[in-house]
Amino acid sequence: MDYKIDIICPLYNAEKYIENLQKSLEKQGYYEKIKNIRYIITESKDNTEKLVSQMTNKKILYKIIKKEDFSHSLTREKEVMESSADIIVFISQDVKIEKENWLEKLVNPIIENIVEASFSRQICTDKNSLEYYTRKKNYPNESIIKTKECIEKLGIKAFFYSDAASAIRRDIFIRLNGYDGKILPTNEDMYMAYKLLKNDYKIKYCADSEVVHSHNFTCKETYDRYKAYGKFLKLEPEVDIKSKNAGGSLAIFMLKEIIKDKNIKLFFKFFVDMGARFIGLKVGKHNGW
Repeated sequence: MDYKIDIICPLYNAEKYIENLQKSLEKQGYYEKIKNIRYIITESKDNTEKLVSQMTNKKILYKIIKKEDFSHSLTREKEVMESSADIIVFISQDVKIEKENWLEKLVNPIIENIVEASFSRQICTDKNSLEYYTRKKNYPNESIIKTKECIEKLGIKAFFYSDAASAIRRDIFIRLNGYDGKILPTNEDMYMAYKLLKNDYKIKYCADSEVVHSHNFTCKETYDRYKAYGKFLKLEPEVDIKSKNAGGSLAIFMLKEIIKDKNIKLFFKFFVDMGARFIGLKVGKHNGW
């Protein structure tokens, strides 16, 4: 079967990303399999719309939506429903795709009928960012296939699946009714992973499909992100499955690595960041916004 791929990418104030992102997509070894590159532009204050409208690539489809109409879940869901491709690839505007085999490595497990969904390894190159350590822990250098059996062992961690760079068979997405028409505040990718595994589908973490993607959040931004995550778990409690080995494994790993690297600046930031995560999550779970 000659699989066709649609790439879906929401854009918001993306002028500093869009040109390089588009160039990196055009350099992909599987470029001939791409049917459309679908940009959804939330009304921006910069030149995002102008830059996209000036692109001459015939594979590009774009639309403009109002800020109040954007939803992490519904915006993506609507775009999938309008697609006629075999495989849907989700990406975020700020991922840097440096390797020309990124797409090939991401979708091959689906094309070969090994799994129904997959996601890329995300790398942070900034050693002065806490995300350097979270990426190192959450995105190891070995691939893994997750199945329904992983839920008992991993708990909620089984649903770790990022649509900053991910792929899914479109027919499966539709069979599962996407995100069920829900307006999710965040973690729509985790919700999809939950549905996939619960319905006996498989997800592959593709360590050989790499993107550079990281942030350097302020304490307030970290708090807000985890508050939104807490609200998501309040709205979808069935996803919040505890594991037998529950604990602060990520925090312990990060602290050990920071001490090993003698990163004094991040040592102090670590405790503030963990506090913001913990409080934000609790507040979100308790009373939402």
